Amino acid sequence: TIEPNTGVVPVSDPRLDELAKISGSQKIIPTTVEFLDIAGLVKGASQGEGLGNQFLGHIRGVDAIIHVVRCFDDENVTHVDGGVDPVRDVEVIDTELLLADLSVVEKRMEKIARMARSGDKEARAEYEALQQMQQALSAGKAIRLLSSEVVGPYAAGLITSKPILFLGNVSEDDVSEPEKAVHFCALRSYAEKIGAEVVPLSGKVESEISQLDEAEREEFLRDLGLAESGLRRLSRAGHNLLKLITFFTVGPKEARAWTCEQGDVAVTAAGKIHSDFARGFIRAEVIAFDDFVKFRGESGARENGKLRLEGKEYLVVDGDVMHFRFNV
Repeated sequence: TIEPNTGVVPVSDPRLDELAKISGSQKIIPTTVEFLDIAGLVKGASQGEGLGNQFLGHIRGVDAIIHVVRCFDDENVTHVDGGVDPVRDVEVIDTELLLADLSVVEKRMEKIARMARSGDKEARAEYEALQQMQQALSAGKAIRLLSSEVVGPYAAGLITSKPILFLGNVSEDDVSEPEKAVHFCALRSYAEKIGAEVVPLSGKVESEISQLDEAEREEFLRDLGLAESGLRRLSRAGHNLLKLITFFTVGPKEARAWTCEQGDVAVTAAGKIHSDFARGFIRAEVIAFDDFVKFRGESGARENGKLRLEGKEYLVVDGDVMHFRFNV
């Protein structure tokens, strides 16, 4: 693969099904996560080896990185380095990304060095931040591990500043109990050291699942001892990695999940639905998910004093069921 492939995956959320059932919604629309499948890179990519420059260009545009790592043995599937070693594979990629960022940081330092020495306060602040990032990268430390006070706004665009999640591609035999697989355990130990999550998934199993209808999928997963597909687990993990939360709109026509960022306020959430909602925002009618379920819908929540009227600056909570009032 040279050009990246894009896939939009629905985020499985049982809360949405429950809301739809209570409200008798005709349609259920989950929120989604967009995945960009980028061609792998090889040692020397930071110097342009293989598809290095294209890979680095594509990956700079994403919000978070999911690193797919081989964690299965199969003599019929060759490995470019001769044998399976997930930690080695991760370290090869990590090194290339660190070197790519180091090159960007050092070029920027060269560009603003004269301004920083001349006493320009803004340039001096940036140069000092770049110095600390240069030291970290040279020592093999990703920018994401530095505090925001150190990097300030100057880490924007750097690859190693992006949050990361590892996807351990295990064999079909290991997918139900990945914690017993040697390669997966090695990857998980590495990830724990850098504070990253690991999601197990079998590429072979997922390929087979994609060929089945819904009923057959459920039976197939049960036979493997799985409650859900790896892709569903991955979509949720990606959602969490991006620090996203979900709020809902519910009615007889549809029950729908919407995504906003942690810390977003009501007027921002309204704008996720339509810009007119934010522009003419009057108020938000809010019911917590648990209250909506407990009192069996909006009427019951209202009667029991669990429907709140909130203004523009209300901090949205994951699971809020919201109805927005606005002027056209």
